[in-house]
Amino acid sequence: MILFSLDPDATLAQALAAALGVTLAPHEERHFEDGECKLRPLLDPRGSDAFVLHSLYGDAQSSPHDKLCRLLMFIATLREHGAARVTAVVPYLAYARKDRQTKAFDPVSLRYVAQLFEAVGTNQLIVLEAHNVAAFQNAFRCPTIHLEAHHAFNAQAAELAGADRLAVASPDPGGVKRAQLWRESLEALLLRPVGFAMVDKRRSAGLVSSDNLVAGEVGGMRVFLIDDLVASGETLRRAALALRRAGAREVVACVAHGLFTGPAAQALADDSIARIIIADSVPPFRLPLACALRAKLTIAPAAPLLAQAIKASLAAGSG
Repeated sequence: MILFSLDPDATLAQALAAALGVTLAPHEERHFEDGECKLRPLLDPRGSDAFVLHSLYGDAQSSPHDKLCRLLMFIATLREHGAARVTAVVPYLAYARKDRQTKAFDPVSLRYVAQLFEAVGTNQLIVLEAHNVAAFQNAFRCPTIHLEAHHAFNAQAAELAGADRLAVASPDPGGVKRAQLWRESLEALLLRPVGFAMVDKRRSAGLVSSDNLVAGEVGGMRVFLIDDLVASGETLRRAALALRRAGAREVVACVAHGLFTGPAAQALADDSIARIIIADSVPPFRLPLACALRAKLTIAPAAPLLAQAIKASLAAGSG
């Protein structure tokens, strides 16, 4: 196998390479005056099983669609020069939130992105915690591997659990299955019952509303509030407040992708959230170094999960 990384932040890439026992394959990236770029591998990919790591979050240098274009072109280049199979390793998949039409003439952006991956010859896609797993799997015709982020949170959750009564909660109805899966996993890990709760939430035209309705028993419990991503932080803040009003002793937010846009640092500093755990699919570069949120932020490594998926893929491919 050969492993490439197009991510400017090499932390996750280096950790993944170490977990796989390989070195990152070299590539050239040239930028032209008009904004175009050229990427090419600096070794012969012919006949190889190639994996390309690129997390599609926007940053100061590149937008999500800039990164998507670079990834697609690099995959096409590898296929052009004879790679036997190319797997896109995309911890954070941009445009996955728009997976259905909710208003007249809406796009289904996730399906369009899937068609782009297929058009350049992507053989397989590995993604960490898609917004809607069923929509993600149905959008792609090529094989996909979906990794549940709660496996990355288990170590911290077990450490925090102690002997306390526990529950796993979803901040909205859309995340119920995600929370239920983690509840079952925690019960197996801790060998004791774990409760479940859901907070009501409605969103329209980007505005979040909630009646603070909590379905489930959380009184006196430490609650792990799990979601796929955090942007402005308002959904998590509202959910944490609702859980505390319902009697939760402590709320720990566990989120796969920390985008932390806009007022997130202020929203998540709210005392209703005791801690926040994120995976390193997106570096928390938008958070000021001196903000209060940093003091209660823990980063869970995603490299072990990604490495396990890649090893399984290689074993299946050689079987």
